[in-house]
Amino acid sequence: MVDTAALTGLEGMNSYEVIGNALGISAGAVLIIITIIGIWALIWKGFALWKSANKKSLPWFIALLILNTAGILEILYIFVFSKISFRGKTKPKKKK
Repeated sequence: MVDTAALTGLEGMNSYEVIGNALGISAGAVLIIITIIGIWALIWKGFALWKSANKKSLPWFIALLILNTAGILEILYIFVFSKISFRGKTKPKKKK
């Protein structure tokens, strides 16, 4: 058998080091970036799930729960899709 790790020069490297080498940054910086993206996505996912649950929108709740888009779908749902009704009209805002 051929040792592919030895041929590629990746022997003894973890995935953070491989990604860091490809991007030209340290493994620690890769870990910090991944952590920040994870926290960012978790915050937006929480807001979007809360909003879809309050609107009793089960399809959106399931889609937001299953799909992981680093916050992109969640932001679109909060600011775009949650304000559009399926009848083609936007829902009026409630006055306090």
